[in-house]
Amino acid sequence: MPRLIDPGEGGAITLDELVEALDATPFDPHDEEEFAALGPLLARLGRNPDFLADLAIEELKSRCAGQAAANGYSPQVVLLRPPNGRYVLRANFWPARDDPVTRASGAAAFFYDLPHDHNFPFLTYGYFGPGYWSDYYDYDVEALTGLPGEGANLRFAERSKLDPGKLMLYRMRRDVHVQLPPDSFSVSLNILGSDPAQPWLDQYVFDIAANRIARAITSTAAEALLTLAAQMGGNGLDLAAGFAARHSCERMRVTAIGALASACPGEARAILEAAADSPSAYVAGHARQLLSAP
Repeated sequence: MPRLIDPGEGGAITLDELVEALDATPFDPHDEEEFAALGPLLARLGRNPDFLADLAIEELKSRCAGQAAANGYSPQVVLLRPPNGRYVLRANFWPARDDPVTRASGAAAFFYDLPHDHNFPFLTYGYFGPGYWSDYYDYDVEALTGLPGEGANLRFAERSKLDPGKLMLYRMRRDVHVQLPPDSFSVSLNILGSDPAQPWLDQYVFDIAANRIARAITSTAAEALLTLAAQMGGNGLDLAAGFAARHSCERMRVTAIGALASACPGEARAILEAAADSPSAYVAGHARQLLSAP
């Protein structure tokens, strides 16, 4: 389960002071200890009861110009600062199951009841309300190929909630949770670690009952553009063939193989059969699944 972190006892700080401290602190988001050490800074912001309301009021005055310019998340998320390539600061709103917004939008809009991991580490702090509930699991991603339907060997840890003042580190591609609505409206604060390789790491949704990978949910703009380019033919097919053979990311190779098979239906089976012989278990496994698809 996510790692509990001592929030420390430092006094409240402003959002600007948090940003200044983070910008002055070198850290590797893949180094668990270095990233965990940022937690008490987040907790100190969390002890500031006014900053988020003040930020929301300023955004409303500007017709949410700051959020419109930089926020690629759903309306559930308020960016506290635009992403800078090292970290993301955000606040998440968590309505209760019976709140009108949940009834109107559905629980899926808030990622409730969806077993998933994360392809980035993040710190979270219970800022307001009783806190969301989660069923927590962990797993060993290195033991998996990463195919839909593959056994995940999830290990249940506990059900608990993000109590006010609680500070946790969700470990990248290790902690899995099924997020459940809080008993009443709640807010959490996050520091997300980021780096350029993050979009190329798979994030999974799991089938808890079967203890299997249900599907991967990571995609990049490059994958969509490659699929489009292949459909247009010409150089797009050449590019897809090159990516299928040599791209350093296995998921992009699978995307390229699928794009070629879709763009060249008369050669699709031969393309997939060749990919099924790949020395990469990830590429070969996905190709075999495409071959067996109805």
